[in-house]
Amino acid sequence: MATTERDYYELLGVSKDASEGDIKRAFRRLARELHPDVNEAPDAEERFREVAEAYQVLSNSESRQLYDRYGHAGLRGGGFSPGSFDFGNLSDIFSAFFGDDLFGAGGGRRARGGDVGAEVGIELVDAAQGVKREVVLEVASECGRCGGNGAEPGAPISACETCRGTGRLQQVSRSVFGEFVRTQTCPRCAGAGRVPETECSDCRGAGRVVGERTLDVTIPAGIHDGQQIRISGEGHAGAVGGRSGDVYVRVRVRPDERFVREGDDIFSTVDLTIAQAALGASVTTETLDGPVELDFEPGTQPGAIRILRGRGMPVLQGFGRGEHRVLVNVIVPHRLTQEQRELLEQFEQLSSSDTYRADEGFFEKLKSAFR
Repeated sequence: MATTERDYYELLGVSKDASEGDIKRAFRRLARELHPDVNEAPDAEERFREVAEAYQVLSNSESRQLYDRYGHAGLRGGGFSPGSFDFGNLSDIFSAFFGDDLFGAGGGRRARGGDVGAEVGIELVDAAQGVKREVVLEVASECGRCGGNGAEPGAPISACETCRGTGRLQQVSRSVFGEFVRTQTCPRCAGAGRVPETECSDCRGAGRVVGERTLDVTIPAGIHDGQQIRISGEGHAGAVGGRSGDVYVRVRVRPDERFVREGDDIFSTVDLTIAQAALGASVTTETLDGPVELDFEPGTQPGAIRILRGRGMPVLQGFGRGEHRVLVNVIVPHRLTQEQRELLEQFEQLSSSDTYRADEGFFEKLKSAFR
């Protein structure tokens, strides 16, 4: 089947609701596996071009939306040209993978390495206390054999003849609107401006090698779901000895069925039977710091609020803690024995207007809880 008829999501091995990061990771994995520099299979180059074409479409929000709605026919109608996405060597792939400024590093300027994104999941209790987690990343590091210059040790490095050491090529076109200058990265030196006469056998001239790195990430107490932690200098190594990028760790705080978090405050419920609510009771309830025993007075009403000050979430990068508000839920029995029914009927007969004195309504209590 022709490439233009292949499903792009299937080619990359991702679902149709895949995030931008999922698409990038899938492409990176497949390109490392299929690029002709590292894969000698007869069909490796063609398969590489297929996944590169899929990545070109799905990594762009406009072309992806067009493809999702109208398929390949919509792309052709929108002017998409298959096969225009091409790589000469692994140095180019590093630029595409890692988002560094290699394309703007002409003249041998040191380009900053790309940033790396990661995600870690923690429990709400961990977010309240602060915790350390290990994060495993796939990062481009400086090649130990060549020291990052891409050349076999001892081999000379000369200025690129194609771009004359600038790392960039310019093309001037004329139209009725005037001259337009199109600048692109030199395809031979990948923007470095220099070319080793003999490429490093370990990195194949890229100057960097990809490997796993484990980072210890300190997650501060009070962090919110979705917030990111920046770790400076732990991202992909820069080109030609440039500064490494950063790592951004997105923290996902898993829901806890016992609690609801609103800002720095915590909400929970405690169940009392009608007998406990009427007679008073001591009941154990859960907090972020562990179980505590609460005393409830006789006549405790449904919707009553107990405020535990300083038992909520710590204030991130601040002082103190929020409140823990406990909402009383009175459980009404729905399975009664004959004896229990008779006792309740007897109780009702003995009750007077004073037995059920007026009190603040349930919804007023609920409003008070959220205030």
